[in-house]
Amino acid sequence: MTDAVSRLEEAVRDRPGATRPPRRLPSAPVRSLDDPEDLARVHDAALFLRAFPRTPADLPASEELLSRVAARVATLAGSGADLSALDTFEAAGVGGTELTMNDGWGAARWLALRHPSEASLSWEGEPPDDRLAATLPRFLPFLSERALADNGVPFRAWLEAALPRGARDGGLRFLVEAFEGLPLDDAGRAELWDAMGLLVRWRPGRSSRTFARLPAGRPFVDAAPLVSRRDVSVARECERGDVAVRRLSRSEGETFLESARAAVRVRYRELFAFTAGNPAGAVVAELGRGLRLWCCGLLPASRLPLRAGYGFLLARNGVPLGYGDAYALGDRLDLSFNVFYAFRDGESAFAYARTAAFFHRFLGTRTLSVDPYQVGAHNEEAIASGAFWFYRKLGFRSSDGAAEALARREEARVLSRPGYRTQASTLRRLSAAPLLLDLPGGEAGRWDRFSLDALGLAIQRRMEASRLGPRRFQEACERRVARAAGLDRTRLPHRLSAALRGLAPVLDLLLARSSARAVEPRLLRDLVRAKGAASEAGYVKALRRPSPLRDLLASFRPRP
Repeated sequence: MTDAVSRLEEAVRDRPGATRPPRRLPSAPVRSLDDPEDLARVHDAALFLRAFPRTPADLPASEELLSRVAARVATLAGSGADLSALDTFEAAGVGGTELTMNDGWGAARWLALRHPSEASLSWEGEPPDDRLAATLPRFLPFLSERALADNGVPFRAWLEAALPRGARDGGLRFLVEAFEGLPLDDAGRAELWDAMGLLVRWRPGRSSRTFARLPAGRPFVDAAPLVSRRDVSVARECERGDVAVRRLSRSEGETFLESARAAVRVRYRELFAFTAGNPAGAVVAELGRGLRLWCCGLLPASRLPLRAGYGFLLARNGVPLGYGDAYALGDRLDLSFNVFYAFRDGESAFAYARTAAFFHRFLGTRTLSVDPYQVGAHNEEAIASGAFWFYRKLGFRSSDGAAEALARREEARVLSRPGYRTQASTLRRLSAAPLLLDLPGGEAGRWDRFSLDALGLAIQRRMEASRLGPRRFQEACERRVARAAGLDRTRLPHRLSAALRGLAPVLDLLLARSSARAVEPRLLRDLVRAKGAASEAGYVKALRRPSPLRDLLASFRPRP
C-alpha cells in the first residue's frame, strides 16, 4: 500500500500553475490499510490538501478522505491493533485516537469542564505515593490516617470510592472542583496540581486535528506553486500595510481560545498564552492567501511583570496551521513561531512574514527577537531541522558578534561548496544568542544586546545589597516607585496594585540609575495604569515612546 500512499502525497503537492490542470487525486484504499504509519501519511496528505486546495473539488474530497481515515483508525483501535505509531509528536491527534499527558492545572481544568465526556484521569504509571500523600488527604476524609504513616496506600481506590455512581472520568472533575475550592490563587493551585504528577487521557472527537476547523471566509484555492522562502521579504510584507484586523466579541474570543487550546493539546503541547488567554479584546487578522491569525492577550491575573504577553493561532482555510506566543517590551517583540508538522513545507516563510506584519501593525513592533531555544539551544529538534537557517534566510542577524561572524563564514561555505551542510556542532554555536531583525520604521541596534537575565541579575544584586529579605525588598520597591509616580498605594484597585507589584523591582532599579529629573512621574503612572488595564496594548504603546526610561531599559546587557 505504500506505493498508493506515495502517489497520493505526490498528487497533493502537484502545483502546475497555468501550464496544465493539477494531477487527479488517486484513490486511497483506506479501508484496507492496516499500517498506522500509512494511515498517518494519508491523513496528513489529506489535511494538507484541505488547507492548500488546488481546485474547489479538493475541499470535499479531502474532508471525505479524512473522515475515512478516522473511521479506519477507530476500527483498528476497537480490534486492539497497535496504534503506537499514531502516538508520536508528529502523528498525534488523529481522530479516533486518544492522548495521555501530564497536563498542568490550567489544561486539566479546561478538559474537565469543557470536555467532560472525553477526558479522564489515567492511572497508567501511577504517581509515587509520596506525591499523592501530600495532597489527596485535603479532599478525602480519613485518608491522612494511612497516607501520613503507611506505604502502599491504594489512593486510586480511595478516590474512586468518593465519586458519584457512574462516574467515568477517574476522578478528574472531582479533583478539579476540589482544587477550585482551595483558598489559593491559580498559581498556588498549579503548584499543588503539578506536584501530584497525574496523567490525563483525552479522546478529542471533533477537536482532533482531523476535524478541527476555525471560521473561514471564502476558500482560497490555487493550483500555482506555493510561495517559496526565496520569494518572501519580511520588510516588504510589513511595508504593504494591508493587514486587516478585527476585534472579536467575547463569545468569539472564547470560541477561538477553545480551538487554540485544543489545537496544541492534541499535539501533546500546552501554551501558557492560551491557557491564560483573555477572550476579551482578542482579534482576528486577514493575512492573505486564505491565512488568518487569531490573537489574544493574557488575563490580568496571569500577566508577566514587565513584558506584555500574547498568544496566536494561524489557520489556512479554517485548518489550524501553527501557533506561537509573543512578548512585547516597547517596540521589541520576542516572537516564537511554530508550524505544525503536516504543514512545514507549506508556505512557512510567508506565514512568518505575515505574522511579523500583523505585529508591526497591531503593536507597533519594530524589532523582532528569536529566543536561542527556537534555533537550537537545548533543542535538538531545532538543530535537526536547521531552524537557524530558516530565520537567517529571512534576514535575521545574531545579537552576538562572534556568532554573527561565524554565521557569515558558514554562508560563504554554503555558497562556495555545493551540497555543503552546516554541522550540528556549528548550529549549536550559532544558537547561543538571540537572533534579531529590524522592521521598517525602527531604530537599528537599540535592542541588540538587551538581556532580561542581565536585568534580573541586577535586581537580585540590588536586593542583596539592601540587606532586606525578598518580602521587605519588594515592599520597599513598591513604596519608592509609588512615591515617585505620585500614586497612593492604599487606594489603588486590585488590578493596578498587581501591576505596580510586578513592575516595582524594575522601575525602582531604573529610577536608581537615572537622574532625579530624568523620569517624569506621569510616565510612571501611565505605565502602571496601562499594565493593569483590560488590555496591555496601551502599555506597549506607552513603553514604545522615546524616553530616558526606555533607553535605560534597553541598556541592560550581559556582563563581559
